[in-house]
Amino acid sequence: MLKPILLVEDNPNDIELTLIALEKTRLANPVVSLRDGEEALQYLRREGQWADRGAEIPAVILLDKKLPKVDGHEVLKTVRADEDLRRIPVVMLTSSREESDLLRSYDLGVNAYVVKPVQFEDFMDAIKDLGVFWAVLNEPPPLPR
Repeated sequence: MLKPILLVEDNPNDIELTLIALEKTRLANPVVSLRDGEEALQYLRREGQWADRGAEIPAVILLDKKLPKVDGHEVLKTVRADEDLRRIPVVMLTSSREESDLLRSYDLGVNAYVVKPVQFEDFMDAIKDLGVFWAVLNEPPPLPR
């Protein structure tokens, strides 16, 4: 079974464009799209409405920095502190070019920091490349026993 790609993004336009770009890569991985950091943590921990989901770990988390309820940095910090989740690759996918956001993301253990391109085609290309790299080319760590 293919691991899902977890997209955590609150902007409906960015969600739609990301899903279209991932679809164009012809990746077979399912995409789980969530709109806030709190729901992302519940999904990852299999809590609340996600208590009955399977135990699969995402191939990658595409995480926006600016999220309602729990922001991207807090999600990243929580993921990296959790023994069962810490090895999941996390890509901060954000519009922020602030050096402080970039440094904080890396300090918290992000695997990659990608600034969302403004131009449509550039955005589509960036998402396609991310999807192929993290879902196909990257060799993930073995599952915990």
